[in-house]
Amino acid sequence: MAKKKETSLVQIDSLFNDIAALIEKSKQKAISQAKSTVTMLFWQVGVRINKEILHQKRADYGKQIVATLSVKLLEKYGRNFELRNLRRMLQFAEQFPDKKIVSTLSTQLSWSHFIELLPLQTTDAKLFYAQEAVNQGFGIRELRKHIEQKDYERTQIANTKLTKNSKIPPILKKM
Repeated sequence: MAKKKETSLVQIDSLFNDIAALIEKSKQKAISQAKSTVTMLFWQVGVRINKEILHQKRADYGKQIVATLSVKLLEKYGRNFELRNLRRMLQFAEQFPDKKIVSTLSTQLSWSHFIELLPLQTTDAKLFYAQEAVNQGFGIRELRKHIEQKDYERTQIANTKLTKNSKIPPILKKM
């Protein structure tokens, strides 16, 4: 009888561990989907404001509208819609105009990752660091560290040197 009771406790523990793992995996997936949804929302807000207001060549008037819109959104939806963040949404939509790229990256990077990428000078640099963050699983601090270390620029220099060194001299081409 004691052996049977011990076996059922082991089975319960095993079942519990399996179910707990399923629950944890589902929680992580839900968190990831929520982050992706928020990032896509912010991109869509930026696109909409750019399209409706700022690209109609009403710069000063547009700034006033964005500020007023921010106050209303802030009042109803909270801190995510402060003027500073709304401006980031505008930048985000301008600098990442391709919805497919944003959609793909947003499943693996958070809004905070994108905020780190916005100040970078070139699209190539932004995409390089985004891809590195995805491939290496960088958190925000790690991404910031790699940007500060200028990994993209170093890679570009190394690639340039490799290209120059790999050119075959004309005399060898004839052989």
